[in-house]
Amino acid sequence: MHNPFSNHDFHLKSPWEQPFKKVVTPFQSFLHHQMTTGAILILMTLLALFLANSDAYAEAYKHFFHTYFGFSFGETNVKLTLHHWINDALMAIFFFLVGLEIKREILVGELSDPKNAILPIGAAVGGMVFPALFYVYFTYGTEAVNGWGIPMATDIAFAISALVILGKRVPPALVTFLVALAIVDDLGAVTVIALFYTAEINTTALLIAFALFGVLIAMNRAGVYRVLPYVVIGVLMWSAMLSSGVHATIAGILTALAIPTRPKFNPRFFSAHIDDLVARYKKTDQSHPNYQLCEQQEGLLTQMESSVKQVQPPSIRLENSLHLPVGIFIIPIFALANAGVAINWSEMGTIVMEPVASGVISGLVLGKLIGVFGVAWLMIKLGIARLPSGASMNQLFGTAFLAGIGFTMSIFIAELAWTNPGMMLVEAKTGILVASLMAAIIGLVWLRFIAKPAPDYKPE
Repeated sequence: MHNPFSNHDFHLKSPWEQPFKKVVTPFQSFLHHQMTTGAILILMTLLALFLANSDAYAEAYKHFFHTYFGFSFGETNVKLTLHHWINDALMAIFFFLVGLEIKREILVGELSDPKNAILPIGAAVGGMVFPALFYVYFTYGTEAVNGWGIPMATDIAFAISALVILGKRVPPALVTFLVALAIVDDLGAVTVIALFYTAEINTTALLIAFALFGVLIAMNRAGVYRVLPYVVIGVLMWSAMLSSGVHATIAGILTALAIPTRPKFNPRFFSAHIDDLVARYKKTDQSHPNYQLCEQQEGLLTQMESSVKQVQPPSIRLENSLHLPVGIFIIPIFALANAGVAINWSEMGTIVMEPVASGVISGLVLGKLIGVFGVAWLMIKLGIARLPSGASMNQLFGTAFLAGIGFTMSIFIAELAWTNPGMMLVEAKTGILVASLMAAIIGLVWLRFIAKPAPDYKPE
């Protein structure tokens, strides 16, 4: 009987091999994760709205996220509601990922080249200032004015998903522009949270937090590449931030800034090293069945795996590994806990006309449009910046509407804006939902049916 394993060229074929043959760039992976996050976010938002407006589940939904639980360690006792654990702890991981993305963009991404960075940076600044001004106009002289930071944010997952689903109708450079804009926007939102949305400051706890940040920087400079020490110190810094009055999620950003961005293994010699390992692998004993490895082969493969990990900076490895859990778990859980607004449809017209809702809607829809497109148009006309390759001014106009989708970060800031929010929080969340829906619909319709790319744009 013929032994199929006697043929050394025998190849185990499997449909699972096909995905491994496709090479996906980090940017393509990033866009894929953002689209996945956007789709799950929609489902969880709808679920939150259903639960909050259901006669059978509304009370259970409300009380569930206000259930206290925690832990004790010696004399330390940490006890928070589930809502606070989500907003203060899980979202710290989200902010950690945001910090890694900002750092990558500044070092090697779109923001690393001043010529490419100036347009999204200028547009992002305009897209933060004008929405805040619109909001202040509607709420000036009232307690509600403290929510001025709410319409400043762009939800990167929703905005990118909306643009990417248009496919080849949109030049890739325009997608890159929106990604860079949203990341600068995130940096602005983090700064606003750190400077303006804090409780009373506990100086001692804040000094401890900054001392721990100093330890992280020292570890970076000393060449510590293992991730675990950074995680441990980062958790301690989060605890100190929680006690300081500065929002604890800022610890996530600071930890991300300290993560090494240089690889332990020199990339210049990586190719030669791998070639040597592959050559040694080919010289190993080939007499065993093809689906088994000898000890020498296993050792060489382990060394290859270690080399691949070491040629990637810890920051990139962490970013790649966190995109999926943050996208399919943390952000959707945040939406489930925070997007549930009890809507009284008979009073909907009254709610959206209240100062908070009006300020949020006008800020996200009109403020973002004027800020993003207006500043970008002015910079292009003055010759300071240039249009994204293959894009038209009409497409830039439609993209400015998509920048008005301000879901995750806007809701997060709304939760921080007032000590005793009352109806203001309901009005703010209603405004965020209405404005984000309006911005998405207008932007998609404009880009799909009205805007045309530049004449020289040729879809690949």
